[in-house]
Amino acid sequence: MLTTILSGVAQGLLWAILTVGVYLTFRVLDIADLTIEGTFPLGAAVSVMLINSGMNPFLATTIAVLIGMCAGVFTGFLHTVFKIPAILSGILTMIALYSVNIRIMQDKGTVSISGSTVKSMLSDFLTGNFSKLFENGIKSNTLSMGTGLLTCVLIVSLLYLFFGTEIGGAIRATGSNKNMARAMGINTNAMIVLGLALSNGLIALSGSMIAQFDYGSALVNMGQGTIVIGLASVIIGEVIFIHKDHSFAYKMGAVIVGAVIYRTIIACALKIDWLKATDLKLITAVIVAIALALPVFKEKAAAMKRKRSNREVA
Repeated sequence: MLTTILSGVAQGLLWAILTVGVYLTFRVLDIADLTIEGTFPLGAAVSVMLINSGMNPFLATTIAVLIGMCAGVFTGFLHTVFKIPAILSGILTMIALYSVNIRIMQDKGTVSISGSTVKSMLSDFLTGNFSKLFENGIKSNTLSMGTGLLTCVLIVSLLYLFFGTEIGGAIRATGSNKNMARAMGINTNAMIVLGLALSNGLIALSGSMIAQFDYGSALVNMGQGTIVIGLASVIIGEVIFIHKDHSFAYKMGAVIVGAVIYRTIIACALKIDWLKATDLKLITAVIVAIALALPVFKEKAAAMKRKRSNREVA
């Protein structure tokens, strides 16, 4: 069971990068962006194909992030320039990216990594330079957890600094009240495009990392259901940890923990004998339903507590 939990935590930290991207559009911009289901495999496909061509995996991952940002910009243009509703703009980009991903993967549904990955390079570096600490080699889960945690901390730190700037504040103002932001002289269309670019860049990074650390390959269908995974992680983090007065950095940290909790629950649930891998979406629905119902249970418990205290006073 401990191995299963550690595996869930390791996967959760990698998926948490995607969750932060979803949080930026869903909560900060107040847009339900479905581009995610195309951008996630796009990041994996680009990085895997570039790695297989002999490129340095860190550079390949960086290029995957930039191309993911381009997908977000395309969705933003459809929404802001052509006035297509945001949810439909995301769907159109997602559909287009399926064909784009197939093209990138040279008409294959699955492409395995045949070169060095970020994971293998980090493993070689750590075992070579810190041989006393890793005499028996470094475990896969340990490396994934360490890399995922470090990446999440770096992303949250950079986003916290960015959203403290004038441009970052303008993006948040656009998401909070577009009309008010426009009245203050903010170019809301530009802020929406920038926000979508940042979000999809993070999602492409998550796809690239998961392909290199977990799957060992890129799959054209690996993006199916990612919007549900991202929203489930955000909701779990918000319901359990977030209250009104918490800072922006705390909220991003909370959704990261939500992603870890979600993946850990999924990993443990799939170890139950009578559950199958095909029950994953059912398990997800149950987890999200429970998370959404928690505030109701809390309110009822608080109301019952107040009634008891009133009776005792009387």
